Amino acid sequence: MRQTEISDRGLIRLLPATYHKPPALRGLADSDDELEILAEIEGLTSGRLLAERGRNPHLDPRELAWRRRSHDLRIYGDTHVNAAFAYTRRGGNRFNSEERGAWYCAWDVMVSISEVAWHRTRELGHTGWFEDSARYVELLADFIGRFDDITDEPDHPALDPDPSTGYPLGQSLAHALRRGGSRGLIYPSVRAPAPGGNCLVCFEPRATQNVRPGASWDLIWDGTPEYSVRAVA
Repeated sequence: MRQTEISDRGLIRLLPATYHKPPALRGLADSDDELEILAEIEGLTSGRLLAERGRNPHLDPRELAWRRRSHDLRIYGDTHVNAAFAYTRRGGNRFNSEERGAWYCAWDVMVSISEVAWHRTRELGHTGWFEDSARYVELLADFIGRFDDITDEPDHPALDPDPSTGYPLGQSLAHALRRGGSRGLIYPSVRAPAPGGNCLVCFEPRATQNVRPGASWDLIWDGTPEYSVRAVA
């Protein structure tokens, strides 16, 4: 396996859009003090907050983004980075187990769209109903350093398109790389329709730098597994 030195800006991670609304618990509280108490109770089930408090056995809180800065210098993106490592999908993903997450991103937005759309299409297939629309927002981040690289190994077993085969092998590979001190892995996208689209999975929160928001995209399913993409003005 080769290693590649990169110094690249604006790699793209897509997340379902969230909207800034008044606190959901505001209607249950008569004062800010009561609201703070309710927020503390709600936080007992927050995977990110539990990780930041040192209550996730698979994440050392000293790794997390907010530990890198003093409280009054906390900036946009810290919570997104921490959440990526604190929250996991059941069974994990290609290069992370369900015990510890990772930061997945790509150099090209259409590659990122292909990746998230594949997962959502599969979920719609479980319901048998392909009528849906979803808005995703870009999170851009910068990466500097040496990363492991299997883009010259398109037939690597960890890239098997079947999750039941590729995911266990990919998770095993990622575990071995992390134990060896790897910061992350560059790999060819499995879901992009044309070859040449590469992704990066980052294993360390501190290697994800300068997170900021980017553009928004609507993905639309109109009765079939085929979807359309529309940029949001």
